[in-house]
Amino acid sequence: MYVVMRIPSTPNCGDVRLSRDHTNAKHYKDSAFSLVLCLPPTIPASITLTMSSPAQESQEALWQPIARRKQAERASRIPSKWHIPSHVLPRDPPRPEDGPQNVLDTPRQFLSSSEISITESYTLPTLLTAISSRKLSAEEVTQAFCHRAAIAQQLTNCLTEPLFESALTRAKYLDTYLHKHNKPFGPLHGLPISVKDTFNIKGVDSSIGIASLCHKPATQNSPLIDLLLSLGCIIIAKTNIPQTLASLDSVNNVFGRTMNPINRLCTAGGSSGGEGVLVAMKGSMIGIGTDIGGSIRVPAMCNGVYGFKPSNGRVPYGGQALISLDGLSRTSITAVAGPIARSVEDIDVFLREVVPLAHLFGEDCIPTPWSRIPSQKKSLRIGILRSDNNCTLLPPITNILDEVSSKLRSTSNVTVIDLPCPPAWTKCQSVMSKLMGVDGGVTMANLLEATSEPLVPWMSTRFRKGKPQPLTRVAEIQAQRAALEREMLKLWYSDDDEGRRTQTLDAIVCPVAPHPVPPIEGYNAVGMTSSWVLLDYPAGTVPVRDCTEKDLKLGTPLGGKALGSWDERNRELWDESKLDRRVYLGTPLSVQVVVPRLQDERLVEAMGWVDKACRGTGGDLKARL
Repeated sequence: MYVVMRIPSTPNCGDVRLSRDHTNAKHYKDSAFSLVLCLPPTIPASITLTMSSPAQESQEALWQPIARRKQAERASRIPSKWHIPSHVLPRDPPRPEDGPQNVLDTPRQFLSSSEISITESYTLPTLLTAISSRKLSAEEVTQAFCHRAAIAQQLTNCLTEPLFESALTRAKYLDTYLHKHNKPFGPLHGLPISVKDTFNIKGVDSSIGIASLCHKPATQNSPLIDLLLSLGCIIIAKTNIPQTLASLDSVNNVFGRTMNPINRLCTAGGSSGGEGVLVAMKGSMIGIGTDIGGSIRVPAMCNGVYGFKPSNGRVPYGGQALISLDGLSRTSITAVAGPIARSVEDIDVFLREVVPLAHLFGEDCIPTPWSRIPSQKKSLRIGILRSDNNCTLLPPITNILDEVSSKLRSTSNVTVIDLPCPPAWTKCQSVMSKLMGVDGGVTMANLLEATSEPLVPWMSTRFRKGKPQPLTRVAEIQAQRAALEREMLKLWYSDDDEGRRTQTLDAIVCPVAPHPVPPIEGYNAVGMTSSWVLLDYPAGTVPVRDCTEKDLKLGTPLGGKALGSWDERNRELWDESKLDRRVYLGTPLSVQVVVPRLQDERLVEAMGWVDKACRGTGGDLKARL
């Protein structure tokens, strides 16, 4: 007989068998047997013990024992000295009566004053200076961030692969190198970073939360990993993602759900949800995510941090876990890799080192320099773009756009222009959806079918195995895309009487989504983020302030008619007969900043202008950053 444990908050997880020899164990005895029961700190305190025999075990789907083993391996990589007491763990599954269960500051209870200072007091450039000047060692910095990441994992379930041991080994090597050569290994010497689970690291799984990919470690690094290591970075962990990577709520059968540290009732976002959470929890200085529909910008919005989706070709993307036919992205939509951080400055300093070298590592990159953020003395023309006419803005989003617009108008050297919605922007979401589905989901479906792994509830009504589209159909959709690209150019440029063209708009400020950070599995329409991927425009998330009761207009219905099926779902997030709007209290309100293709440096500049203009309005949000 075996003793097993059920984890209620992990969808479809079934039973999780426990180790007999874990150092943090409890003994249970029965008249028929005696064994050791391990309770990893990431497991909720409320558990149900059940019994299963070998005969019963044989009836399990193949994915279930794989998931158990993977979770046990992850738990074993958190040192017992970093386990936190069960009484501080939030309640799962979250219930409205439990409130938001904010855990952003909880790690401070278990960190030394030095660890708190290291993880909270430095910006990226000041931390690099402290390490290179030997004020801090790479080892003590890495130790502090690993410790904080371990606590974040226990509170939010944000990690897939804790890499603490290898991170500390590399930190010691970098300290030795600095002592021996009297110079840093690279410009990002000792920088503790985390990466989305999709990136390959030699000897480590890229399971992306799918059982059939577990225990198949990568044989080589992704090009971006090699680039980051060459610059002196230290990778402390890989982070959680949603099943199929096609939703904006990070949950899968292998690792479970990543929880929002600000409000456990709301989504942490996806698909780079683990990165957004870990950066918000200050368990990593920079998180590397990927973005095809909003997967960097949405987690940044949900967790109140900064996200940057670059243009295609600026940051290496290739060499990741394959979820579709290899090479197919070159015929449909190409995702990009980019940073999630705690400031615009940190993003700038990071990309300043990564982008100029990207073409030496990534076959998908172009040779380009990276200019520093200008001094902000020149003028800037910013357009305010509101609804895409697919979804109605809910009042908190209207409020935050109005406030940002007002702040920018009062900023010297900034001209603000209210833009009408271009018809092309309205059409982008439909074309994007077509291109996203050209592979028919065959590769992903086969990966799930290999171990009889079910779809998680949200995906069960949205993912179906289909047939890859023929080349002629793909060409038709790409032609539609090209037409939209040409139409959108008119937003940025104007022609004089002689046909000479000039860029007349520097940046756009628009919503990240038509709604605030939604409840778990409440995210639906992604047109305001996916459209910019279709057009290959750089786009970033800037947090502004927290949602207040004034934003909620309690008792006042939205009014008007739904613009379509996407808007119907959007309006449900404001319908007080279906949802208590107070769930949004304290969650971050952010805006999205967009610039034309390949003008990534201008995006950082524009994000800086917006951030500076709004910095005084951030309240609690700015304080926690």
